[in-house]
Amino acid sequence: MSDNPRGESNTMESTQLNWIANFIWGIADDVLRDLYVRGKYRDVILPMTVLRRLDAVLEPTKQAVLEMKNSLDNSEIIHQDAALRQAAGQAFYNTSPFTLKDLRSRSSQQKLKADFEAYLDGFSPNVQDILEKFEFRNQIPRLSKADALGTLIEKLLSPEVNLSPNPVVNGDGTVKHPGLDNHAMGTVFEELVRRFNEENNEEAGEHWTPRDAVKLMARLIFLPIIDQIGDGTYLLYDGACGTGGMLTIAEETLKELSDAQGKKVSTHLYGQEINSETYAIAKADLLLKGEGEAADNIVGGPEHSTLANDAFPSLTFDFMLSNPPYGKSWKSDLERMGGKTGIKDPRFIIEHAGDPDYSLITRSSDGQLLFLVNMLSKMKQDTPLGSRIAEVHNGSSLFTGDAGQGESNIRRWIIENDWLEAIVALPLNMFYNTGIATYIWVLTNRKPEHRRGKIQLIDATQWYKPLRKNLGKKNCYLSEEDCKMILDTFLAFEDTEQSKIFPNAAFGYWKVTVERPLRLKGIDPERAYKAAEIRKLRESCEKADDAPPVIKKIHRKGTEPDPLRGLFPTTINGKPAVVEYEPDSDLRDTEQIPLLEEGGIEAFLRREVLPYAPDAWYLEGSVKTGYEISFTRHFYKPKPMRTLEEIRADILALEKETEGLLEEIVGSREGM
Repeated sequence: MSDNPRGESNTMESTQLNWIANFIWGIADDVLRDLYVRGKYRDVILPMTVLRRLDAVLEPTKQAVLEMKNSLDNSEIIHQDAALRQAAGQAFYNTSPFTLKDLRSRSSQQKLKADFEAYLDGFSPNVQDILEKFEFRNQIPRLSKADALGTLIEKLLSPEVNLSPNPVVNGDGTVKHPGLDNHAMGTVFEELVRRFNEENNEEAGEHWTPRDAVKLMARLIFLPIIDQIGDGTYLLYDGACGTGGMLTIAEETLKELSDAQGKKVSTHLYGQEINSETYAIAKADLLLKGEGEAADNIVGGPEHSTLANDAFPSLTFDFMLSNPPYGKSWKSDLERMGGKTGIKDPRFIIEHAGDPDYSLITRSSDGQLLFLVNMLSKMKQDTPLGSRIAEVHNGSSLFTGDAGQGESNIRRWIIENDWLEAIVALPLNMFYNTGIATYIWVLTNRKPEHRRGKIQLIDATQWYKPLRKNLGKKNCYLSEEDCKMILDTFLAFEDTEQSKIFPNAAFGYWKVTVERPLRLKGIDPERAYKAAEIRKLRESCEKADDAPPVIKKIHRKGTEPDPLRGLFPTTINGKPAVVEYEPDSDLRDTEQIPLLEEGGIEAFLRREVLPYAPDAWYLEGSVKTGYEISFTRHFYKPKPMRTLEEIRADILALEKETEGLLEEIVGSREGM
């Protein structure tokens, strides 16, 4: 499954693992063809593969576990999990008297069904959780009734395939099938998951990020600091972990890069996933790889929404990466959390820019940026490396939301804290269930000196290779060469055609409300009107551009005129005064003024507004700060205009065509 073959032994291993995956895939076709539609084979084959592997791993210590269980029961010890794990020598166990081999000899389907259910009931709580989330027990009546359960067990126990960590030997002591270590078993399982996802490609992208994209994300967070990563343990987190592939590929990548540096690095994986089946796959995959502790740190199911029910509120992580759902409503989470005005979650209501209740709450129709906020709340603050994050978003995260709204507030919070290192625009059709534009955001709370105060945008939309056959909507992939180009561009941090570097403030703007006075015919231009009077005047008087403006307040003494802020100098009863006019809501306008505008808001209004509306003003209290990021503005390349010669040639060619057409029409009429 690697892009690079690493020697002959790896190629042999890859061939062997592919053969095993093909064998299991073949069982699905042989046994389930008339029982299930093809897209549902996974409901049986994935849990059965997990069970067969766990059964094989537990076989050598089966007797020790049964003896320990008996001893614990006799001593009336309630909390038995730790002792039974120790007896099994694994992070899981089975206390039923059966193994799968025992079940082969059952003469009746009824007896097999009862004993198989007892066998399932004997597994440890972590395996029970996997079986429950797979909803595997629901399949047993159907399998039993069709006489397929025994056939499945028989085929998975076939001497033709070895899913055990121990080698299968011939009568003469030679090895028939080598043992399958945890990593190899995990690879087989991942391959089966991949095939089933491709089979069901209409839903695959919801919880499966392509391996090429994940490898790029992992390198974007590890490579810039690989020489600073020392020996030790690092925590990895994915708040929308799907089948767990992002965590395991990131773990592999970190180990590979660290080994090359001669570093001894270990990892702890943490993930949260709301979809039951994908959560079960993630947890099972880790158990099969021998990562029992990591499996315990994967939390999931419908009751475990990352937004409404954070599973790791007190933990911080070294590295985080995720592909959250785009354009998916989080309204039910919002209601559970108290509604838009009732949310008190410290992840989403924070203090920033002098506002103690700065809201990061986005529209309920799309919660993708909240997954990023969740990860930012888990950054390490007290370590030299802090935290590094890579997260995939669609284009709406770059620009959706007006100044002061949740999405813009999130961008402002991130950029003003100087956490955003880069955004990489990926090729179209990179993912399985969507052809829309996608972007990788790279963030850290320990920016290196040369990146501080700056953001890099990388246009990698043209760096890809086409797939020979589409996988859902995915029609291209990032080759090793493409990944290298992106990473080299990121690390070089230079302005090029594909890389643009900007100061943070380049993405910020002030949203300014510009007012014009209400002008009504027949009013007294030297008196102030109260709010109730103005309401009546609006109904009874006619508006006109040359009518006097309606005064709502007169400042008698001590107020300096400042027309741009709505304090206008005038004369009342022959004496100089400063007045405020009633604004005309029909003439109200807003201006989006870049934070980098030379001279700021006033210079912009004097240049762009006052020449056309000399009576305009703005209210300082109405100014809101917003942030948005436009790739199109910075990378759009207009097509060169055609030359006059090309246009002339086209016209002449068209004339020739129409001449022939006219002759045909005229000729046909003359012949009538």
